Amino acid sequence: MDFFENETRPERALLVELDTGEFDAQTSLDELYELVRSAGADPVLSVTQKRPSPETATCVGAGMMQEIASACGQNEIDLLVFDRELTPTQIRNIEEQSGVRTIDRTMLILDIFASRARTSEGKLQVELAQLKYMLPRLTGKGIAMSRLGGGIGTRGPGETKLETDRRHIRRRIESLTEQLRHVETRREQINRRRRKNGIITVALVGYTNAGKSTLMNTLTQAGVLAKDMLFATLDPTARALKLPDGTTVMLIDTVGLVRRLPHQLVESFKSTLEQAAQADIILNVCDASSPEAGEHLEVTGQLLAELGCREKPIIPVLNKCDLASGIDAIPAVRGAVRISAKNGDGIGRLLEEIEKNLPVKTIRVELLLPFSQSGLAARIRRDGAVFSEEYTENGLRLSAQVGPELLAAVKEYQIG
Repeated sequence: MDFFENETRPERALLVELDTGEFDAQTSLDELYELVRSAGADPVLSVTQKRPSPETATCVGAGMMQEIASACGQNEIDLLVFDRELTPTQIRNIEEQSGVRTIDRTMLILDIFASRARTSEGKLQVELAQLKYMLPRLTGKGIAMSRLGGGIGTRGPGETKLETDRRHIRRRIESLTEQLRHVETRREQINRRRRKNGIITVALVGYTNAGKSTLMNTLTQAGVLAKDMLFATLDPTARALKLPDGTTVMLIDTVGLVRRLPHQLVESFKSTLEQAAQADIILNVCDASSPEAGEHLEVTGQLLAELGCREKPIIPVLNKCDLASGIDAIPAVRGAVRISAKNGDGIGRLLEEIEKNLPVKTIRVELLLPFSQSGLAARIRRDGAVFSEEYTENGLRLSAQVGPELLAAVKEYQIG
């Protein structure tokens, strides 16, 4: 379902917004512009119509449909993008009247996800979402199955092409679901091993394009793709982060959220979101320069609550403060940390907040280690924070910050 590949120039898209009062139409249209750009097309024009409900045949009214068809011809439009989910009948009718290929919001987001997924799990999740969306939309024409994971088997007596396609998709959905179940089992084993080894996890969550990947790179030099586009990151990335007090935590970057995310994707990516929910500390990152910043934080907070995170430490992080037009433009959020992941402002304060919310506290110790304990000294340097060290005639004198496990190992060498 990659709608924008193999083009010599970006496809020229006309965006259609139907305002029925269900949501803020202008805000949703602004986001649709960004989605279309992220997919590789050029949104050159948009139209909005207010109606109490979608028109059954073409979603918009007959008069608006004529205006859209005329605009397509006058502006060399290659693609119509509707900011809602369309039925197969509506798509067929719109294409017949406009002469232009038509997709809906869900098809657009699925296409972006398909082009961004890199890991095997991400690709499985996207394909599963695409097939679940496609299954009830099969028409009598049938569809080409070559891109959906294999050829069609021998047809039964009297079985039509459409029935064969449906049967193939259902089999593929069952196969993908089973593969994802194995992936989730492996991830749960990894999470159990992390908990057993006392590894603390910190998850980055928030709306897409809030700067989570840039923050990840700033903190850990992870080399994660960080671009000013929606859904630049789909696959969760985990990297070690050593805090100033010596504690090492596992920082996890997750898929971004967006308004009215297709339920097929929410269901398919649920395991990825649950991985964030299992973290010890959650950083709710938002774009402070966006007028919707407060709403973004609230919506993400509601999702985290639904995933059972009410009792976990959740730190609101207002990113891109360098882009906000004045201090009054930054939303006032209780307990929030203001940062710029791009230029490093506020990063020290953020690390302090993470340290304050650690489930396991560290302690500062003065030690005198015998020269025979060089291995223990190396372990302190690796797993703790060393403030000073001095070789004396009696051994190595260290001032360090250590966690409970290290504290037990060095207890007999404490001085002062």
